[in-house]
Amino acid sequence: MEDITVIILTYNESKHIQRCIESVQNIAKEIFVVDSYSQDKTVQLAESLGAKVVQHPFDNQAKQFNWALENLPIQTAWVLRLDADEYITPELAQEMLLKVPQLSEEITGVILPFRRVFLGREIKRGTGGIKMLRLFRYRKAVCEQRWMDEHIQLLEGMSVEFDHDFADDNLNNLSWWTQKHVAYAHREAIDLLDMELGLLNNSAHQDISQLSEQAAAKRRKKLKYARQPLFWRAFAYFLYRYIFKLGFLEGKEGFLWHFLQGWWYRTLVDAKVWEIKRACGSDVEKIRAYIKEEYKIEL
Repeated sequence: MEDITVIILTYNESKHIQRCIESVQNIAKEIFVVDSYSQDKTVQLAESLGAKVVQHPFDNQAKQFNWALENLPIQTAWVLRLDADEYITPELAQEMLLKVPQLSEEITGVILPFRRVFLGREIKRGTGGIKMLRLFRYRKAVCEQRWMDEHIQLLEGMSVEFDHDFADDNLNNLSWWTQKHVAYAHREAIDLLDMELGLLNNSAHQDISQLSEQAAAKRRKKLKYARQPLFWRAFAYFLYRYIFKLGFLEGKEGFLWHFLQGWWYRTLVDAKVWEIKRACGSDVEKIRAYIKEEYKIEL
């Protein structure tokens, strides 16, 4: 085992939690599951596999993870963040065992390749190779405060890249997936309005210099996307992914992924932005009040 604590955020993840925990058992000294009062067997499964479960009410991913960093009794040099429907591959586990002990003190973060699996198929084309900073030295990084698209942000030091990947492979059906993304659309709309109007104390202008190179590039692209016309931008983004980035080569699963996540979902987000601005214009205080009233979200 390496000097690593794994933190997993959960809510009703009984389909995934065993796979996730088992993937890190050989590399983690300690595994914490921060649960938001699941109503299924998530907690029992996690505890049966040796994880320590802590309950905390959920607001958003960034706040929940930073709460975990500040309040859990972490006693290791490194922290690995995983979502419950993610897992590290055996190759990555072996790479961690070999490389983590050899990292110099100036290395405070590790960037890992990301594997997207949708409806049982790995989606390789359409969005390009994605890499994320998920492993970092304790107290040397935090999760940036955003409602969506949050990344781990180094506070000091440098990062390196490992060769092998971790996977996102959700086992729920399409009805569950679409319902989840309806909820995500509220947060994505808030994020885009924040970029345009500064809803969250000018968080849209926060320093991205400590993000990984790819995360910073992705954020710049999102800022550019936010300045494009509503609805047209969602259609153009789908065409870019599905046609120009060769997403059409990924079969039926690829079509559904790029259509649902790249067009349907982003059109829904734009519809919510349009709805909010139709009711409130660009008045920030009115928008905050509207979001609190309609979506029960306190900004």
